[in-house]
Amino acid sequence: MTIFTKYIAHLNLEELVYDLISKLISLILLFIIFEISKRVLNYVFEKAVAQSINIAKQNPARQKTIIKLSHNIMNYVLYFFIFYWVLSILGIPVSSLMAGAGIAGVAIGLGAQGFLTDMVNGFFILLENQFDVGDSVTLGTISGTIVNVGIRTTQVQDFDGTLHYIPNRNITVVSNKSRGNMRAQIDLALFADTNLQIVNETIESVNQEQLSHYPEIIGQPKIVGPKILTSGQLVFRIDIFVKNGMQYKVYADFYRFYQEALLAQDINLPTVSATIIPEK
Repeated sequence: MTIFTKYIAHLNLEELVYDLISKLISLILLFIIFEISKRVLNYVFEKAVAQSINIAKQNPARQKTIIKLSHNIMNYVLYFFIFYWVLSILGIPVSSLMAGAGIAGVAIGLGAQGFLTDMVNGFFILLENQFDVGDSVTLGTISGTIVNVGIRTTQVQDFDGTLHYIPNRNITVVSNKSRGNMRAQIDLALFADTNLQIVNETIESVNQEQLSHYPEIIGQPKIVGPKILTSGQLVFRIDIFVKNGMQYKVYADFYRFYQEALLAQDINLPTVSATIIPEK
């Protein structure tokens, strides 16, 4: 108890309380200044950077990508500084700590190797314009729409609404379905005794009737004709090239048009799966 009593006797409670209150006030002021600075920088960014000539020349999807990425970089810098200032206010010698432990050792300890890999890969994704915000892509086993491109992760929203966060270092193969025209490939299943001449004439009639209502269709639909699938099913194939993003709607509409027209001609259609693939 003697050592404890001596410690209490030498402890200046008034100075300790003053120091704690001083640090608490400093932290509160720091967070207030941080929040104000963040709002001001975001406003300046929206009014100045986002409307700059270099960005304005880009297409809308590219503009969204650059703006979101710039926002992410700005936020990372802001959070780094506030983290540094918080440690400084608490009396933790950040500079001495980094110098003593070695910057490389601290970086490895914090997992900076993976972080740097994410940054480098993200930089080349942006530089090579592999995808933009709003593009429909397949990244490995994940398919969906790009909603955000960051310096560390890329966010992809699946078609069922699931939001995937993919580290940029894990993006090795990019399949972008929003570049160039797409092909809606329609396979109409037929019975072996179907009159193919009537089928061909019916398809041509539907194309002539509906084509003017679909400006997103590129050129004329290509009637490939009868094909035998690997399953042995006889199908009548039509290829329709459309602007990217419109292939699913055109496929659904024209499959219905063809089906209704063929049924009106007393031609029965067995069920078979069909695919939509990009133009090669």
